[in-house]
Amino acid sequence: MPVSIVIGSQWGDEGKGKIVDLLSPQVDIVARYQGGANAGHTIVWENQEGGDDEFVLHLVPSGIFHERVTCVIGNGVVLDPKAVLDEIEKIKSLGIDVEGRLKISHNAHLIMPYHKAIEAAQEEERAAASDDDAIGTTGRGIGPAYTDKSARTGIRVVDLLEEEVLRQKLRRSLEEKNAILRDIYDVEALDVDRIVDEYVEFDQRIDDYVTDTSKYLCNSLDQDARVLAEGAQGSLLDLDFGSYPYVTSSHPTAGGCCTGLGVPPTEIDRVLGIAKAYCTRVGNGPFPTELETEAGERLRQKGGEFGATTGRPRRCGWLDLVALRYTSMVNGFNELAVTKLDILSGMDPLKVCTQYRYDGTTTRRFPSEAQTLNRVEPIYKTLPGWEQDISDVQHIQDLPSEARDYLAFIEEYLDVDIGLVSNGPRRSQIITDVQHATAA
Repeated sequence: MPVSIVIGSQWGDEGKGKIVDLLSPQVDIVARYQGGANAGHTIVWENQEGGDDEFVLHLVPSGIFHERVTCVIGNGVVLDPKAVLDEIEKIKSLGIDVEGRLKISHNAHLIMPYHKAIEAAQEEERAAASDDDAIGTTGRGIGPAYTDKSARTGIRVVDLLEEEVLRQKLRRSLEEKNAILRDIYDVEALDVDRIVDEYVEFDQRIDDYVTDTSKYLCNSLDQDARVLAEGAQGSLLDLDFGSYPYVTSSHPTAGGCCTGLGVPPTEIDRVLGIAKAYCTRVGNGPFPTELETEAGERLRQKGGEFGATTGRPRRCGWLDLVALRYTSMVNGFNELAVTKLDILSGMDPLKVCTQYRYDGTTTRRFPSEAQTLNRVEPIYKTLPGWEQDISDVQHIQDLPSEARDYLAFIEEYLDVDIGLVSNGPRRSQIITDVQHATAA
């Protein structure tokens, strides 16, 4: 059963890209199973001059920088053709060979110009009504594309193969979409022929990458290939299990892997949750442990907490173990990777949320409904911090005892083993001999 899944266990931005990049040499295929170009997976490596090179991936899976790894964009992804083609060209400019190593599902749905136009108009209207009503989307058309997919009016990569079929589908879609843009949002209507010409050109450029990726993955598994499945966003943004309606429009949780790639659940043997040593959130929505204080700003600045895709400042707060316990339950984590532990150096004391207080009672239940989550009060356990810079530490026993105690507390609360600890953005800044974070 050679499929492993890497899953964000908070509100996204947990450092999944680094962990996937780290694990990629151990597998044959890295496959992205949901989301769109609203994701930003940052890979940092040391160059020959001793400085850092950085690349932010939005659609291409995070295994692309390892030459023997094949990368798959699954049917659960909504694909912006221009974004993926631009990304491919940037990867090639680094001297990375992409040909024959990137496969795009023929069943992936396409993001069309009207999806972006409608999303931008909707967010503008929500924000005009009230800042609290805006969801805080990236404006990349992700939600409207998934809406069309569910309504069975979407356009898929396979539809690009026949220009007349594409034109007919677009004409039907644009009748409705232009009416919405023009009559409801007072936005200029879009032209069918112009969009057809643009997307036919896209098809000619991406055609070599397109295939039946579900068949490819299942055939590869039959030949004992090792597959690493990569989600985008985080579990608390899942359409069903996240803080609805302040969520994404797909399923970053474990179930999304099977439907987003077309692989059977019986092939999955490892579910690795990725969690920051603290919490962040981008966009609107409830965030019980948010710190609107100097401590929160310190986490933001020291942790570089600005969106990899949008540049928006992330909201920062203490680690929420109630939420993390919930996502562990939903996904079935059998291992955890803790990232950005180094950012907590110099913060003393540290706080960790272990319960919520709601309506006069305490609970360890995470209420995913936004109206309830907005009203909970976090109850904290205070733990001692440490002063030392730990960014060069390579072995668990070289961490300060307070840092080991912090990790051990997380393990004990969740009853999940910590297998990896990231203490900096570079590939080399990783601790792999965690041994269940046992404190000395």
